[in-house]
Amino acid sequence: MLVAERYERIVGLVNERGSIRVSELSELCQVTEETIRRDLDRLEQGGRLRRSHGGAVSIKDSQHQHAEIPYSEREITHAEEKRRIAQEAIKRIAPNERILLDASTTAWYMAGDVPDIQLTVLTNSIKVATELSGKEKIEVIATGGIVAQRSLSFVGPLAERSLDAYYVDKVFLSCKGVHLERGISESNELQARIKEKMIGRAEEVILLADSSKFGVQAFTHVADLDKVDVIITDRKIAKETVERLEARGIKVVIA
Repeated sequence: MLVAERYERIVGLVNERGSIRVSELSELCQVTEETIRRDLDRLEQGGRLRRSHGGAVSIKDSQHQHAEIPYSEREITHAEEKRRIAQEAIKRIAPNERILLDASTTAWYMAGDVPDIQLTVLTNSIKVATELSGKEKIEVIATGGIVAQRSLSFVGPLAERSLDAYYVDKVFLSCKGVHLERGISESNELQARIKEKMIGRAEEVILLADSSKFGVQAFTHVADLDKVDVIITDRKIAKETVERLEARGIKVVIA
């Protein structure tokens, strides 16, 4: 395969899948991973794709199926359920804890309503950090990183490395899909990687997921359900789903 042909194949695969890892491209193109990394660097310089940690992400505007839903739209989608879930989640926060909040709208609702008590809050959300900045007793630490404009969140290698410096008592996070067999999933690799990293830094993992997210398998895998300790959801969740979750040792709280 000529270099130009390989470039076109790489771009085609990235655009088709939304994101892809170096190891998979190496196998598909039958060249070394080092060669693939050089190819990706050149293609990024040429504006054909964007590098991510361990692979590449499509920049095609037409790939709506893998795009994040804009924050302004997420704010009004299942808003009442998310507010109740946020209120229930706040009950699980104790003074002097170290907690981690993701960039979900539910976490933002939590930030707005959490009382001004002694807390340390680590977040990759611009909106969460801004909301908490007016509360004098709460210490806020933002990860920094690449700004994902649709979610107003920090993602990418810098955000992931920032999380390596901390351990927290609890992480509160949401996702795009919760599947009983295939676990938690997100719209793209960058969001999936930062949430996977968050889960690894917490003693207790609390998933905030309204009932519409169950049975959904989004594009990129975040973690298996055995990594989750508690799920807070709404009253519309199917009774069978609750029973199956609890049978796996996951506490389900209905808000």
